[in-house]
Amino acid sequence: QVQLVESGGGLVQAGGALRLSCAASETIFNIRAMGWYRQAPGKQRELVALITSGGSTQYSVPVKGRFTISSDNAKNTVYLQMNGLKPEDTAVYYCNIMAGNIYEYNYWGQGTQVTVSA
Repeated sequence: QVQLVESGGGLVQAGGALRLSCAASETIFNIRAMGWYRQAPGKQRELVALITSGGSTQYSVPVKGRFTISSDNAKNTVYLQMNGLKPEDTAVYYCNIMAGNIYEYNYWGQGTQVTVSA
């Protein structure tokens, strides 16, 4: 069973930066997109950033201009560079890989905590 392993979370002061990484435990074929989601306490999980297999990117409004998503398709790895962090960015961050030709498969990481202090 494919597992996504995340790393890079932690505690940082407002204005600081963190880089999240997510690697698949084995090769995933027919990747459509890779992304990062986050879930704050008492809130629903929301999309943060997405990168398609063709390299197109999409960002949520709160993080646009501060976060950058990138990927290494050969390594089935996705990154999230987070700059200018704010207390409201505090959440558990999950990586996601969407794959499949006819059927869609979604793989999720276990989540990594990001805490931004004021």
